[in-house]
Amino acid sequence: MNLQHIFSTPNPIIGVVHLQPLPSSPRWSGDLNAVIARAEQEATALATGGVDGIIIENFFDAPFAKDHVDPSVVSAMTLITQRIMNLVMLPVGINVLRNDAKSAMAIANVCQCPFIRVNVLTGVMATDQGLIEGNAHELLRYRRELGADVAIMADVLVKHARPLGSPNLTTAVQDTIERGLADAVILSGWATGSPPNPEDLELAVNAAKGTPVFIGSGANWSNIGNLLQAAEGVIVASSLKRHGRITEPIDPIRVQAFVESARESLQSSEQNPMTSPESVKLAT
Repeated sequence: MNLQHIFSTPNPIIGVVHLQPLPSSPRWSGDLNAVIARAEQEATALATGGVDGIIIENFFDAPFAKDHVDPSVVSAMTLITQRIMNLVMLPVGINVLRNDAKSAMAIANVCQCPFIRVNVLTGVMATDQGLIEGNAHELLRYRRELGADVAIMADVLVKHARPLGSPNLTTAVQDTIERGLADAVILSGWATGSPPNPEDLELAVNAAKGTPVFIGSGANWSNIGNLLQAAEGVIVASSLKRHGRITEPIDPIRVQAFVESARESLQSSEQNPMTSPESVKLAT
């Protein structure tokens, strides 16, 4: 995955637009215009705050379907994605929760999005939706059939889940890249809002052998400097919300503070090689 080809920066900050409940979800309000308006406001706030990319997720559709969402969700996400891409000049990616990677690829292909996020690409994870099996073979063949130029960013030992058997992070990263053909991997903490621990991040980066590693949860302006000393990029949501609450809308002031903190830490590392990722381990 050529990060600069997609994001025009080697260390992208990707903000997340958590869509309000969509048609057919348990908490669907019946007002798609309100969902669109909220999504456009959040995308604008992220772009104004200076992020390098956006991921659109059907986050508030919980409880999630395991691996196939209703067609109305695909239709709504396609419409909203097109609206957002007409509104902001940023790369936009898709994540269809819980693990409908094929629908994400279809939306991305139609809307010309450069990347998707897949929670379980390889292996088997025990989740609140039941057992989710990675389906890399189907997704990669579907991408080829579509002729889609869409990068796959895949979670490794994804949050809100537990692997069957022993959770060997090094093996999981290697399998996701070498056998699942992921273009980038994502490492998170145990749940939304929790960061990966430094030891796991170091293991993941070493196992990835040059494939980009992204932070998938728990980044904030106090820890982003340390996290980006090891990872190539970050996906962030909770800490950009008003009061840091997941249910609140994106706060452009918090976005700006996060981006400035990340940029300052990267500049500091470049100016002082003793703090670069090649010369130090991730700080605790």
